[in-house]
Amino acid sequence: MNEQPAKVTRYQDLQAWQHARALVSMVYKSTKSLLPLDYSLCDQMRRAAVSVVCNIAEGDSRGTNRDALRFLQIARGSLAELETQVLLCVDLRYMESRVHVELQAAISLAGKLLGGLIRYRANRLKEKE
Repeated sequence: MNEQPAKVTRYQDLQAWQHARALVSMVYKSTKSLLPLDYSLCDQMRRAAVSVVCNIAEGDSRGTNRDALRFLQIARGSLAELETQVLLCVDLRYMESRVHVELQAAISLAGKLLGGLIRYRANRLKEKE
């Protein structure tokens, strides 16, 4: 049997958005103990994670591939920012190795899903030119 993937009709159907949403929860949970140690770094990490999921949603809702690409690239930048902040937490010994490994795996998967979505939108844009 050939199963067709479910049709994406709204941004909530996108795997990249779903995973980015789950990443926000992971970041909030993993930074709970960081909050009293370094409020500003904790706040930046949370903002970066929220930025990823929100920019995926906003880009998909804009209606054009060009706009979607711009917001997806912003989301990718926020993901890189989050990855850097996680590494800073490791450097500062704010984060246990286990938590770092879990977050890094989730960030890596988010990057792959986001990259696939960016490639898809870029190809759609080229087709229309």
